[in-house]
Amino acid sequence: MKTIKLTIIFLSISLMFTGCSDENDVEIINPTTYEFTRNGESTVNFTGQTERIGMATELVSAMKDFSQDEEKLIEMYANQTLSGGDANPYTDAGLNASTKSVKSKVAASSDFFSTNSAESAVIKAEIQSWISAQVSEVFPAQNTLAESGVAGQIADGSSVRYVNAKGLEYNQAVSKSLIGALMVDQICNNYLSSSVLDDGQNISDNNDGIVVEGKPYTNMEHKWDEAYGYLFGAATDVANPLASLGEDAFLNKYLARVDNDSDFAGIANEIFQAFKLGRAAIVAGDYSVRDEQAEILREKVAEVVAIRAVYYLQQGKNALDRGDFGGGFHDLSEGFGFVYSLRFLRKSDSNDPYFTRSEVDSYMHQLTTGNGFWDIDSATLDEMSATIADRFSFTVSQAAN
Repeated sequence: MKTIKLTIIFLSISLMFTGCSDENDVEIINPTTYEFTRNGESTVNFTGQTERIGMATELVSAMKDFSQDEEKLIEMYANQTLSGGDANPYTDAGLNASTKSVKSKVAASSDFFSTNSAESAVIKAEIQSWISAQVSEVFPAQNTLAESGVAGQIADGSSVRYVNAKGLEYNQAVSKSLIGALMVDQICNNYLSSSVLDDGQNISDNNDGIVVEGKPYTNMEHKWDEAYGYLFGAATDVANPLASLGEDAFLNKYLARVDNDSDFAGIANEIFQAFKLGRAAIVAGDYSVRDEQAEILREKVAEVVAIRAVYYLQQGKNALDRGDFGGGFHDLSEGFGFVYSLRFLRKSDSNDPYFTRSEVDSYMHQLTTGNGFWDIDSATLDEMSATIADRFSFTVSQAAN
């Protein structure tokens, strides 16, 4: 066994590590930015991820536009040119020209859903049903005052929220559920998975520097980049995304929110460093270091989602306790989506989820039973928050502030 010297640079601080490998001595340098080249050409590419973030952004925005129809919204979700539908549903011409779609990658990871097509189909359909219900239930009630069992508008300070009969904002349910069903599932259960990174001849091709035909990157490099793209693909500076964290409305935004909480400060940098070091390890052909970084990423990404689930459940509870139904329903709608996203969180060192489908279904039932948010009580929200926090190393009080 020969020694590998790992030089890891974190914001100009160099730390030395040693490990074992059958390869010749290799120095792995974690660059200060997410930039990798071959023969002077960038090997970083995640255009599909950037496009899907853009599609999801336009979809969620359009769900608040009462002039939209169901077919148009579903086309924005599926991008498959429905019969008689709008072949150009997006305002961005580049998205209209894209062959990508949001729906095709929802609950579509190799590790969680390749052998579980039935659940994948259910999840895809659930999210689509919320899109349809926004048009059929909420849009007709635009000028109706919401009350228990009645869809309509409800005041939230100077804002107006539009909810279904149970107090749920469907646009928030879709937006926050896509964080788990699309972004987290693809990052943690697909592109960071050994089943994807090491598929076929990926290891030998990567070791030999054999690139994808017509591209400057190896397939393994590209898969890792695609994971990165679901978190940082909409950043102004994708090589240095922490400089302006929070630029999209999905996982990136809530990583910024969690990082801004003093209880969890530094988590964004931990994630960024792991992404960079894992990619550098792929270039160096050190798959042990790569897999260590994948474990860190699964752990930290899961924490972000779980923390925000507890945060919104607690914020909703507090608002309802003071009689602020509009604010409480808005927070619980966001919490609903984050709780739904718990299904896609994967334990760092195994293929096991943090939460099973049946557990998440139970949480959904508790949030929507009877007249939903109109009926929910503080004890239920506290119990659910505690159950979520207990799976991780944070407390309810840390997440709630």
